[in-house]
Amino acid sequence: MLRTHRRALLAAGASFAIIGRSNAQARPIIRVGWTTSEGPQDPYANAARCFKEEVEKLTNNRLDVQLFPNRALGDERPMLDGLRLGTVDVAVITNAVISQIEPAFQINDMPFLFADEAAAQRGLDGEMGRTLAARLETRGVVNLGYTEGGFRQMINNVRPIARPADVRGVKFRVIQSPIFVGMYNALGGTAVPMAWGETFTAVQQGTIDGLEIPLAVIDANRYNEVTKYLSLTNHVYSMNALLMSKRNLERLPADLRDAVRAAGQAATVRQREMSITFARQIVESLRGKGMTVNQVNDTAEFRTAVMPMYESFRGAIGADVVRQALAASR
Repeated sequence: MLRTHRRALLAAGASFAIIGRSNAQARPIIRVGWTTSEGPQDPYANAARCFKEEVEKLTNNRLDVQLFPNRALGDERPMLDGLRLGTVDVAVITNAVISQIEPAFQINDMPFLFADEAAAQRGLDGEMGRTLAARLETRGVVNLGYTEGGFRQMINNVRPIARPADVRGVKFRVIQSPIFVGMYNALGGTAVPMAWGETFTAVQQGTIDGLEIPLAVIDANRYNEVTKYLSLTNHVYSMNALLMSKRNLERLPADLRDAVRAAGQAATVRQREMSITFARQIVESLRGKGMTVNQVNDTAEFRTAVMPMYESFRGAIGADVVRQALAASR
């Protein structure tokens, strides 16, 4: 009866408890969910696959890690809530969604903060990242690794974006985050907060003109088929956290808990390397598929336009976290 009920929940798209038993092999199951595709270059998918491989290697297959792409365990906010409740085991979650339950994470989405991947990783692997993880754990969620989505870029069907003036009047889908809304307002655009599952159809039907998105997600989800212009603005470093329910992690024996944490760190190193390599390849691939690509080399105008946001969000983020991030970005 219980197995039948669980299958019914999955079919209905619901999230459910993780640490069950694999009947065939009598080993605990950890279910990993994410909202995007399972494509070979998708950064969420690669984080999940690397985690699965590392867990099974480090535990000598004592844990069975099962993968659920394409919103099979729900959209990101429901999965994050499930992590807190223990109804979801592990999920790869976009930073802006995490900031809805722990506002300090908003620091990672501040526009034009990090000049390159190395600066962002210094912040996430250093004092700033440790502060964020400690705060999140008080919410019932354990960070296993700050994986990389690459820098976020702008795609749309109106015009290439080379200066802030080009953003004006363009309707961009944004993550449901006050920082992303604030950024587009500061640049004179129109921000349209929207769930990921609705976005492709909205672009296709012209409800919105475009969106801001990491390169790998553009390619893996075929956004080149519904948008014309790709502008390499590098406006936000996209961090996607590999998260686990604290409640469910603590149900494991101590040695398996340690192995899961170690697997998360090892998976993060591997996934970041893959992300940087794929980013270079994807730009040329998207150009070959017909997108018009422009590189924004000088972001000074953009940075000036958004600078007032840093003072506005300092209180919500925390002065200590802002200080730690700025120290890492130098």
